[in-house]
Amino acid sequence: MPRAKQPRKEQAPPPTAADARLQQMRRRVHLGRLGVWAAVAAGPIALAVAAATPATVVRAAPATKPTTVKTTLSANPSGYATVFLDAWLRSRAGAESTAQARLAQSMAPDVDLPDPSDVQPGPESVVAVRSAQQTGTAWSVTMAAQYADGRLRYFAVPVVADSGGASFTVSGAPGVVAGPARAEEVPSPYTVAVPTDGDLSVAAGEFLAAYLTGAGGVDRYLSPGAQLSSVSPAPYETLTVQQLLAADQEAAAESVPADGTRVRVMVQVAARDRAGRWPLAYELTLKARSGRWEITALQTGSTALAGGDR
Repeated sequence: MPRAKQPRKEQAPPPTAADARLQQMRRRVHLGRLGVWAAVAAGPIALAVAAATPATVVRAAPATKPTTVKTTLSANPSGYATVFLDAWLRSRAGAESTAQARLAQSMAPDVDLPDPSDVQPGPESVVAVRSAQQTGTAWSVTMAAQYADGRLRYFAVPVVADSGGASFTVSGAPGVVAGPARAEEVPSPYTVAVPTDGDLSVAAGEFLAAYLTGAGGVDRYLSPGAQLSSVSPAPYETLTVQQLLAADQEAAAESVPADGTRVRVMVQVAARDRAGRWPLAYELTLKARSGRWEITALQTGSTALAGGDR
């Protein structure tokens, strides 16, 4: 007897992309429910966090190595060495109870006090003229001590600073040394002679007179945008231009050049007060505008005291 034909099993169709997405969504819902039940077990706060946070796996970024920033502090001990040497030169062995001796010993506990054969007056002034960093914390400061009789003596003072530059100590006795050598002069850029009766000399002279004697205000001599106040109180009574040299040939022109022309000059003046006559020098920058010279800047060393339009 032939076997009964069994019903043929239908083969399931291959999964589609939509079925895969559906399965993925079901897994996410299942994981979300597990997270909520876990939060319920942990407490109400965790439940709120779990409800507000999607079930997303976040991989922690690898920890980066912290960057070390090295800071170098410039702890120049020139001022400290100045105070010490001034007190040390005014001290005397056997008189440790004096204020100067106590100060010197507090700054340099291991340094002996001087023992002059007779009582000598202290220096008129003590100033630092040079400082050199020998190692990370060790310094040598060259000091100049000037006396009332005209003597000038140089000392080298060894000083140690802490790594942060917050504290110092004198590490050894001062040593008498030769003074710094005289440096060669740098050629001056001011080589053009300017007549002292020309427009430029008159403008520079009137400006400096207002600046140093209070004769009128300086504002009327300044280029637009320049700001500068007179010296107050005025130190001198009169001022006369002795010589004027320029770095630019345009400064020697007989008439004021075209607007915008800029020149640099060195003005040597003689200022007078009740105590006498004082030779002074000033570097000025002037600019031509509307047939007249105006002051744009007054330079002292590396510092501009006035800056006008550029």
